[in-house]
Amino acid sequence: MTSQSSPTVRTIAWGVLGVVLASIAVLFVRSQYSRSSLPQISQVQPFTLTNQLGKIVSDRDLMGRVWVADIIFTRCAGPCPRMTEEMSKLQRAFSPSDPLLFVTLTTDPEYDTPAVLKTYSEKFVADPARWHFLTGTKPQIKDVAVGSLKLAAIEKEEADRENPNDLFIHSTIFILVDKRGAVRRSYESLEPGFQEKIRADIQSLLRER
Repeated sequence: MTSQSSPTVRTIAWGVLGVVLASIAVLFVRSQYSRSSLPQISQVQPFTLTNQLGKIVSDRDLMGRVWVADIIFTRCAGPCPRMTEEMSKLQRAFSPSDPLLFVTLTTDPEYDTPAVLKTYSEKFVADPARWHFLTGTKPQIKDVAVGSLKLAAIEKEEADRENPNDLFIHSTIFILVDKRGAVRRSYESLEPGFQEKIRADIQSLLRER
């Protein structure tokens, strides 16, 4: 005798299949939001520096947050003010509730004390809870800027200086670091379209788990 499935059994079967397919779709969407296409370039090594409030900031304080880094000096007569304004735009573009920080290193730590950095930071309405202006010894700065972040910072010979404040050759690049302290991408901050590119990638890393 041939038996046929009842309508109730077929309804249950289709219902179970629907749930399975929906679950697969949810997992797929979540997987897309939990990872980024940005490659992991290098890892930031442990460091300890001092911010504009005189507080110690280490790599551990940045863990669990996406962060953007650059390097300037406050006496800079060249691109530094424009770079800092670009960082300020990024600060304004994201909510204080986002797990996102901004880090500005100085190439001139002997002059750029916490007090000097604080005054400079206030010109750009930097939120000290989100934006660290970091100083330390020259070797400490070099280890972070050059060793970990691959930023260039070279002191000019006195004969090569065009004016008294023309002290350093340094990168105008911004570095994007993920929540685990991995460098993910670099950006030329003075190029057209910079803000759009880096904001999209920040959003991508903020979604990562």
